Amino acid sequence: MKGTRRLARVDRKTKETRVQVKIILDGSGYSRLDIKLPFLEHMLTLWAAHGLLDLEIKARGDLEVDQHHLVEDIGITMGQALTKALGDKKGIQRYGWSLLPMDESLVAVALDISGRPYLAFNLRLRQKRLGEFDTELILEFFRAFATAAGLTLHITQQAGGNTHHLAEAAFKGCGRALRQALAREPRQRGIPSTKGRL
Repeated sequence: MKGTRRLARVDRKTKETRVQVKIILDGSGYSRLDIKLPFLEHMLTLWAAHGLLDLEIKARGDLEVDQHHLVEDIGITMGQALTKALGDKKGIQRYGWSLLPMDESLVAVALDISGRPYLAFNLRLRQKRLGEFDTELILEFFRAFATAAGLTLHITQQAGGNTHHLAEAAFKGCGRALRQALAREPRQRGIPSTKGRL
């Protein structure tokens, strides 16, 4: 509904992690992140800024084991918060895409807020770590996020090879694609599907 504030808070607690997320879909790109993973904080700051989403996350996990549980659970909780904030999905654009250059790298991101979770991830991340961050967890983050949010999400490398640039282009591109898909379309009455539901 026009004028309704699309906001959600989700608190996920397991024996391995505790993740608290607040998201405002019609935001200004503000973020406040406390997750003890500096590289992921950097990427999610970019994601929020380019998506014009307001994002607050506080997360703790068993980093003494490794980073996997915390990264995955942040993705899950963000996806759940996105779905909750969307509500009935009436009037949204539904589809979004971005072709984002980052110096020599070029990454295409396309998504559908379809209710049918699927991730196609085709980034060739040659560097195994960025700072202390395990780069194979970029795939795990996007998989968890797409599954929990019910997104069909494609992230495809078009050019380039610098691991940091590819990761940055993917997060920025996802933010921009979400910004487009979440936008309200004044001419769209009801759910943007001929099936009548997403």
